[in-house]
Amino acid sequence: MTSLVWISGASAGIGAALAATVPFPDARVVDLSRSGGAAEHFRADLSDPADWVRVEEHFEAELAGFAGERVVFVHNAGTVVPIGPADSVDAGAYARAVLLNSAAPQVLGGAFLRATAGLTCEKHLVMLSSGAATTAYPGWSAYNAGKAAVDHWVRTIGAEQPPLGSVGCRVIAVAPGVVDTAMQGEIRAVDELAFPAVERFRELKDSGSLISPEQAAQGIWSLFEREFPNGSVLDLRKLP
Repeated sequence: MTSLVWISGASAGIGAALAATVPFPDARVVDLSRSGGAAEHFRADLSDPADWVRVEEHFEAELAGFAGERVVFVHNAGTVVPIGPADSVDAGAYARAVLLNSAAPQVLGGAFLRATAGLTCEKHLVMLSSGAATTAYPGWSAYNAGKAAVDHWVRTIGAEQPPLGSVGCRVIAVAPGVVDTAMQGEIRAVDELAFPAVERFRELKDSGSLISPEQAAQGIWSLFEREFPNGSVLDLRKLP
């Protein structure tokens, strides 16, 4: 094994496509999720703070004595539900969405940085972002705010890292565009009163404008071959 790769939410959608297309030979790929997919599975509910502790312990245990070429953590897990005004959706579901979208990326990202701090191999931390980080879609407050938090966390952590030629970790956020996943199906099924922009997303599907999870994964993995300033927040649709 030369590479150890963790992908959160790799049981379906973009995460599953990322796990299936890891470009590093002889890589060990671990899925961090509740249900698991084709990759090796570490079961964790990433909306539950108790499981964040378990994930950090898992990072530390697996990286003790690691002698490979690179370690990678792609944090992909997130949720767009519940959809609707913050004052009318289920309070418990809303709290879980805030924990998963806003807090988990920061806590788990910090755990990965601590677990890899003593390693001198390549270290990569990739956070999945979204256009929702900069567009205030009514009905998506927990998702919008979560992605905005991810972006600014990445900018800050990137500025904290030492030069990449030493022991620094490469930290970036990437928005893949609108991807044809089950999440998009959930979005298109909601009422316009809950999500006023729903018709735009239905039109994207009807016009064939969505990209596949495999295309998104290919775009994300291609970033490992390119140079960007540490802490970059990238949109695959806007890259040359």
